[in-house]
Amino acid sequence: MGKLLTFLMAMGLVTGASAQGVEQGSKNAPQFSPAWPTQTRAPALKSGVSLQIEVLADGLETPWGVAVLPEGGYLVTERSGALRLVQDGTVGVPVRGVPEVLAQRQGGLLDVALAEDFETSRVVFLTYAKPMGGGLSATAAARGVLSADGTMLSDVRDVFVQDPPSPNAMHFGSRVVPFGGQLYITTGEHFSTRERQFAQDLDKTYGKVLRINPEGGVTKDNPFDSEVWSLGHRNVQGAAVRPSDGSLWTLEHGPAGGDELNKISAGGNYGWPVVSYGVNYNGSPVGSGAAWREGFLEPQYYWDPVIAPGGFTFYDGTMFDGWQGNVLAASLNPGGLVRLALEGDRVVGEERFLAGDFRVRDVEIDRDGAILILDNSEGRLLRLTPK
Repeated sequence: MGKLLTFLMAMGLVTGASAQGVEQGSKNAPQFSPAWPTQTRAPALKSGVSLQIEVLADGLETPWGVAVLPEGGYLVTERSGALRLVQDGTVGVPVRGVPEVLAQRQGGLLDVALAEDFETSRVVFLTYAKPMGGGLSATAAARGVLSADGTMLSDVRDVFVQDPPSPNAMHFGSRVVPFGGQLYITTGEHFSTRERQFAQDLDKTYGKVLRINPEGGVTKDNPFDSEVWSLGHRNVQGAAVRPSDGSLWTLEHGPAGGDELNKISAGGNYGWPVVSYGVNYNGSPVGSGAAWREGFLEPQYYWDPVIAPGGFTFYDGTMFDGWQGNVLAASLNPGGLVRLALEGDRVVGEERFLAGDFRVRDVEIDRDGAILILDNSEGRLLRLTPK
């Protein structure tokens, strides 16, 4: 047992001697056992924190991504295709210059992130479902320069377009993370039985984590001499850099069971669709029917039943005492906010807030350490502080 887990139990911050996990439903894949005891259903944490909820914006149409502006205010994407500036309690009109999107099924305008040098460059990155003609679409990433008043993007151009395009407007993935002078983009495998196999193909950008130059183009020291940084993913809708060590982590949707938190290694293969800790929606085995095989990397944590994850972040602030470095993950089903405590790279405890109250699509940290969540069901940007 890890030192942190032992300490948490001694202090009564995890549930009793049995160290049971948080309350949740029956497993979809009870035949699978975790590779280590806290790889799933880690002990339930009891922080004693109650959340105060402030509505910063409402009336948003299926909000998907949020970015915190250093000068104040927030950029929020709506899946229908609008990028809006939220400031001083007001939701702005759609920012001009946003690329045309395919707003069908899971497609549309998806993530938004600020360039590392945003304060001087005003560069913003967007990911979206790009219409490719003939009913086809592709995950794409574009960059543009945000005007000083936040009403327009100029010099907008794609820096990545997935190839080949897909006839299936599902599983776009689509977080974008500028870090270390590079740009990380996550993609999905478009869901169909045929296309999910592409997650293992190095000549296709389905089911991958990609690393490119922020201006576009392949980074020279990528492991496969292409955009591909890691492979074998299903539908990665969360990605964040851990502040303590600069490592990239992702959060991806599993099938029935098998949602995964992964620490990303250059060239790593995470197994989809050959292995999974879940099963297909009809109960049949995924791929080989195994949860793990030699040559594939284990998830740092998985959920069964699923939390249907959206975005996530590592807590970096002082408003929530003792939460520094914790994972804060969005849940669409059953909904709410999921907190994971880490010891090294291992999860040692889990706590859930607002379960069943909100379908949360994204999580970010505000300038003062408050937690921001996008409520996908009611179209709201919410600010969470401890009572």
